[in-house]
Amino acid sequence: MAAKREIEAITERIRERSRVSRDTYLERLDAAAGNTASRAVLSCGNLAHGFAACARSDKSALAGDRVPNLGIITSYNDMLSAHQPFETFPTLIKEAAREAGGVAQVAGGVPAMCDGVTQGQPGMELSLFSRDVIALSAAVGLSHNMFDAAVFLGVCDKIVPGLVIAALSFGHLPAVFIPAGPMTSGLPNDEKAKVRQLYAEGKVGRAELLAAESKSYHGPGTCTFYGTANSNQMLMEIMGLHTPGASFVNPNTPLRDALTREATKRALSISSLGNDYTPVGRMIDERSIVNGVVGLHATGGSTNHTIHLIAMAAAAGIALTWQDISDLSEVVPLLARVYPNGLADVNHFHAAGGMGFLIRELLDGGLLHEDVRTVWGEGLRPYAIEAKLGPDGNVVREAAPAVSGDEKVLAPYPKAFQPTGGLKVLTGNLGHAIIKTSAVKPERRVIEAPALVFDSQQALNDAFKAGDLDRDFVAVIRFQGPKANGMPELHKLTTVLGVLQDRGHKVALVTDGRMSGASGKVPAAIHVTPEALAGGAIGKVRDGDMVRLDAENGTLEVIVPTEQLAARKVPAIDLTGNEYGFGRELFAGFRQLATRADQGAAAFGIA
Repeated sequence: MAAKREIEAITERIRERSRVSRDTYLERLDAAAGNTASRAVLSCGNLAHGFAACARSDKSALAGDRVPNLGIITSYNDMLSAHQPFETFPTLIKEAAREAGGVAQVAGGVPAMCDGVTQGQPGMELSLFSRDVIALSAAVGLSHNMFDAAVFLGVCDKIVPGLVIAALSFGHLPAVFIPAGPMTSGLPNDEKAKVRQLYAEGKVGRAELLAAESKSYHGPGTCTFYGTANSNQMLMEIMGLHTPGASFVNPNTPLRDALTREATKRALSISSLGNDYTPVGRMIDERSIVNGVVGLHATGGSTNHTIHLIAMAAAAGIALTWQDISDLSEVVPLLARVYPNGLADVNHFHAAGGMGFLIRELLDGGLLHEDVRTVWGEGLRPYAIEAKLGPDGNVVREAAPAVSGDEKVLAPYPKAFQPTGGLKVLTGNLGHAIIKTSAVKPERRVIEAPALVFDSQQALNDAFKAGDLDRDFVAVIRFQGPKANGMPELHKLTTVLGVLQDRGHKVALVTDGRMSGASGKVPAAIHVTPEALAGGAIGKVRDGDMVRLDAENGTLEVIVPTEQLAARKVPAIDLTGNEYGFGRELFAGFRQLATRADQGAAAFGIA
């Protein structure tokens, strides 16, 4: 198959590029594995501190040194719907560990912030770097060297990528990721979006808007649209870090609890004290990373992962590039339509066949590496299943359904919604950028219009309220990159630009900021790099310059003579307003150290 040959060629390209860094990583992993996982390296004082608060039976077991100890890294808090269900997971995990002859301890907690709460607020400027804080926090939790394996409780935006980076930094330990699942379906996402647009136009008030939002986000679990949080869950399953079928089972159900207990026992069984030692740093390799990218394209997943996957891969010594992601997009078809690239939510996706159906179709189409190792064992084929609750309360698995339960939501490979993936890399004299094409209608994928330049999303929203934007234009929002202000999401622009597009105007967005997995129907060239603060050409665009965004051919250009563009200077603007308040002063070092978006936007030296 041509697609399979192309995917294998890209994988080999990544492998060759990564050979030195990957070999160095694996050498360090092996050295760590030989120096841990038994607690014999700990002094009696170390060990006594490590189990001082344990139950008597757990103390006795850990003192003997031949019982596996499972570290729990949790992102629990009860303000965020996706993470609230984790409150009860440690108790469940400890009980399951004892049943399996092991011990489990909460090794540490990590912060979990929600972009949905901080959209348009100063706190959003901490969001991207919270990924790095999460990785650092998890590393502190695992640093005590008490553990033979770890389970990671996380769901949302930066939390899972941060946890993966931490897990791979402790790559000698087996790692199993345990999700909480999506909330049940509420007000349909498209109806919520309509109310947002009516509010932006002044046609409904705040009370009506809050009522709609509350009906959409209404209970425990992940938000049901296909943004970064649910893209995370897809990635963890298709990369083999979840147990099969675990991703999209609702919280607080018997099946969810059964999957959690099962994941606990599996984590213990793949420690070095068992017969199936599976260190996560060896398990995750170039093939696993490529499988993750394929899944992202096939589902039209979050644009944020064009940043996160690069940082995650780098943590395992693997050099993934935007070009790799773009080339894979050309051979991977879009098989899922989940809001914002369709009307369905993730519960409808799961009911139509979900991850099991998707993985089977991609495997049969030659689009995934089947010969990978997972937390479940050898090969990805065991993930082409549907998980159910057995009569004894344990998980049973059946083959994924032969046909989709709804081909408008989840298509079989021969009936793909489009022949290419949902994400594309743009290149041109403005640099490199990412666009999510799956939610943009084909007739809107090429936009050429005069630029209107803004230095914040609030400035654009103010212009909209003043009635200054009823025309064709390309909004250029600059000084939003990692070094400028932490690369916040600019999701507040979605509604305004959507209103203008619905009025018949040709509009598009170009920004060195982010737009997230919620990127919608307006063409948006995001993550532009180099960013304006680093001298990028996006900072040289002026009002009235013609900008051409061509998502079909993958180009992003300002139509200005080369010599004229080169002679322009990026204006110096006052960014001190982004440097203080809501903890932003504490992140000055992160902004200074941050790498480019196409290098993972990391504030530590893994990319």
